[in-house]
Amino acid sequence: MIHPSDPELRTIAVRDGQRGPVTCAACGCRLAPSGDAFVHFNPIGGRDARGCRIDCADAVHDATGRPIALAV
Repeated sequence: MIHPSDPELRTIAVRDGQRGPVTCAACGCRLAPSGDAFVHFNPIGGRDARGCRIDCADAVHDATGRPIALAV
């Protein structure tokens, strides 16, 4: 459970109006803030933090968790 004072909580409603961390809409991974956008935590060669190969690992995501551009 995430403590309510956790700075990674965003104002986006995820379920029943409750705030929570931003997650990737494509794969469900939790995203880390990076400026005004969000990215996968520690992406390595198209893989997420668990080592799973996912298409959106190197993509920048918006506040709803949707990939918006590939990082170069």
